[in-house]
Amino acid sequence: MAEHPAYPVGLRLTGRRVVVLGGGQVAQRRLPALIAAGADVLLVSPEATPSVEAMADAGEIAWQRRPYAQGDLADAWYALIATSDPETNTAASAEAERHRVWCVRSDDADRATAWTPATGHSEGVTVAVLTTDAKGRDPRHTAAIRDAVVEGLRDGTLVAPHHRTRTPGVALVGGGPGDPDLITVRGRRLLAEADVVIADRLGPRDLLAELPSHVEVIDAAKIPYGRFMAQEAINNALIEHAKQGKSVVRLKGGDPYVFGRGMEELQALAEAGIPCTVVPGISSSISVPGAAGIPVTHRGVAHEFTVVSGHVAPDDERSLVDWPSLARLTGTLVILMGVDKIGKIAETLVAHGKPADTPVALVQEGTTAAQRRVDATLATVAQTVRTEDVKPPAVIVIGDVVKVGPEAPAPRK
Repeated sequence: MAEHPAYPVGLRLTGRRVVVLGGGQVAQRRLPALIAAGADVLLVSPEATPSVEAMADAGEIAWQRRPYAQGDLADAWYALIATSDPETNTAASAEAERHRVWCVRSDDADRATAWTPATGHSEGVTVAVLTTDAKGRDPRHTAAIRDAVVEGLRDGTLVAPHHRTRTPGVALVGGGPGDPDLITVRGRRLLAEADVVIADRLGPRDLLAELPSHVEVIDAAKIPYGRFMAQEAINNALIEHAKQGKSVVRLKGGDPYVFGRGMEELQALAEAGIPCTVVPGISSSISVPGAAGIPVTHRGVAHEFTVVSGHVAPDDERSLVDWPSLARLTGTLVILMGVDKIGKIAETLVAHGKPADTPVALVQEGTTAAQRRVDATLATVAQTVRTEDVKPPAVIVIGDVVKVGPEAPAPRK
């Protein structure tokens, strides 16, 4: 008999009985989707993996701790047969056939009446991929197709030409530390939907080159502000474009709420009645040290890390930082925007008790192709910055974690 392709269909299982036989790895992978679908799941198995057991303990599934018995599938709408005993699987499959219960078999797909597709999700869309040739079924190939489609939907590269979605209002998107691959999936999708992008200098610039030609890209640093402060001018630009019915993305470096004035922009938009979505980003305070081989915490070395803005010197009356207290901490100190103030910062930390030989690392242009790391100590860092011509943007890490990495260079004396 000729082989026919499977007929794809979506099962609505809310409140309907689904029986799963076997509590091993197959069940562990399939149960979360069944639970998410609202199914009334009955697990029949003498044993289960710790993860499956946790689902039962949480009340997400019912678990009868025993082997399969005839009649277990009588009230089922759907069955997943995944025991380690082929005879049990065959018997259960025969019962499913008698009761006209669609049944998946993990050990023998050819004898099953249903197949589980490779599935993925993106913003309300479920992608399910089945191969059409039973003899050539390759789960790795199927999963690769699924991944390609889902990734295209998520990052906006796969969009129906006449059905482009648009998110009204403004999205404050954290672009991450610089590498375009480190923006979040949601942030990249919103960029693909934008009509206007107002970008910071420290945002992932390579992403701007990927935008369609109709997208208006505005450099936030070049917005004319006249009688307004620069931030007020940016706020006004966001409001103006959003009120024109455009989808606006405010692309910021790192995370919008880590020294990014994201809250100021959100407050201005709220006062103007403009809907705003905030998309968190990977902060350079953690990611840049990591990219340079420095963990901000490490067992037995540092149990905490503190992130500080260094744009205001310790002796400046505008400073809100308690530098004497920071000097007494034994963990890691991460300083952003502090290259030009690092001499005064190091001097202050040493004056309040931080050892002068405390290791320091400066990571310039972190996560980008231009990344470089320069090591020093608190005693030498000011001179090192001048000698090595370290320029912003650079993340400064102070503490013993600087020496943890296997390839960490010796501090400059």
